[in-house]
Amino acid sequence: MKISVIIPTYNRSHVLARALDSVLSQTLQVHEIIVVDDGSTDQTAQLIKDKYQSVIYIEQANQGVSAARNAGILKSSGDWIALLDSDDSWLTNKLEIQYQAIKSQANYRLCHTEEIWIRNGVRVNQMNKHQKHGGYIFEKCLPFCVISPSSVLMERSVFNEFGLFDESYPACEDYEMWLRLCAELPVLYVETPLINKFGGHEDQLSRQYWGMDRFRVKALHKIIQSCNLTPEYRYDALGMLLQKLDILQKGAVKHGNNELLQFCSELQLIYSTNQD
Repeated sequence: MKISVIIPTYNRSHVLARALDSVLSQTLQVHEIIVVDDGSTDQTAQLIKDKYQSVIYIEQANQGVSAARNAGILKSSGDWIALLDSDDSWLTNKLEIQYQAIKSQANYRLCHTEEIWIRNGVRVNQMNKHQKHGGYIFEKCLPFCVISPSSVLMERSVFNEFGLFDESYPACEDYEMWLRLCAELPVLYVETPLINKFGGHEDQLSRQYWGMDRFRVKALHKIIQSCNLTPEYRYDALGMLLQKLDILQKGAVKHGNNELLQFCSELQLIYSTNQD
């Protein structure tokens, strides 16, 4: 197993070293580490030059996290891809435990793990709704993202078969990706917490974009229209889409957001007249 680690980053030189050190300290050696700098204006380039010469460093104009991840995936040469957000870190045995799990259950091409949540430097407990699962988990993916990109180890062929991250999503791009994959693939879940997922900082995507459900609705609409879902999956996806649309529409009316209101109305019209 040759593992390529892809780390997209944007103005996070203050935490990037933590992420990189967690990869370099793995008990299972990786094939390559690729950092994709998505137009940073801080000291990211200097950090890599001074302390991480073994890292493959790609610079590009700011295009968003999906474009950055895709650039790294396309540049990589490993047969397995591990994703890591630059503000997260891995426990030292993360990849080794995943490798052993995949080795013992070779029919899986996508593996994720439990995680440790740290908010503003303090460890916090996850709510029950964030519980992770394995197997065929499409229904579990519908409310919100239940797979952390930083925990994922995925066979390269999955991207070849199902495509890369959709670069039209400024946020919830991972939600769209897991919907697409989990509609057809089983997921291997390692119950041991193997990543530190840090939150509470100002540059999180969830803080930069209001109304995150509008991106999830877009993803649900996309998968209902473009994927060959089973009747059960389609029914569940449609139900979640209409539920989220109702919430968005009420918010749009309350805040006088005519653009969002039109978006909701158009989709509601499509699905209220075409439910089969």
